[in-house]
Amino acid sequence: MVNIILALLVVITVVFYLYFKTKQFRTNLPIRKKWYAGRAGVSLGVLLVLFGINQIILYHTVLTYVICAILIVFGFFVFISYSKRVRHYGQYIAEEEKLNKK
Repeated sequence: MVNIILALLVVITVVFYLYFKTKQFRTNLPIRKKWYAGRAGVSLGVLLVLFGINQIILYHTVLTYVICAILIVFGFFVFISYSKRVRHYGQYIAEEEKLNKK
């Protein structure tokens, strides 16, 4: 049951990643582009963590534990890094919107 829930969450994070990447390519505002890229990076970090946890639940070998530990740690670093970027660029979105209003 946990495996199915994690697989669903992995699919949801892939959808969010693709959504934010397409939003990033479709917008013309530079700060908004960076903000969407950050949101996509957060989704990617969550994807790595969830995938690593899911594989640990499915397969019980030493090699799986090592590779999944690397994925989970890297996923946490990606999540934290992009979360900081999202918070930083999020401050300037309203200002950029006001400056570029036509």
